[in-house]
Amino acid sequence: QVQLVESGGGLVQPGGSLRLSCASSDSMFRFYTWNWYRQVPGNQRELVAGITSGASTNYPDSVKGRFTISRDITKNIVYLQMNSLKPEDTAVYYCNAPVIGTERVRFPWGKGTLVTVSS
Repeated sequence: QVQLVESGGGLVQPGGSLRLSCASSDSMFRFYTWNWYRQVPGNQRELVAGITSGASTNYPDSVKGRFTISRDITKNIVYLQMNSLKPEDTAVYYCNAPVIGTERVRFPWGKGTLVTVSS
């Protein structure tokens, strides 16, 4: 079964940066779109970045210009570079590959990585 392992979270001051990583064991990694999501307890999971198999990227307005998604297809890793972090970015961050055209994702959710933005 494919496992997703997120890492790189931590405590950072407002204005700081973090780089998150998501490692996948799936051999088809390079053919999928990959997304980063975040979730605050009690809220729905929200999309924060996406990268297609052709390396096109998309971001919601809330993170555009501050977050950058990238991938290394030789290592099966998706990255999320987060700059100019704000307290409202505090959440557990997850990655997954969406099933295009649906609300579903391809793989079981990993444990996520906690990002806390606080002074």
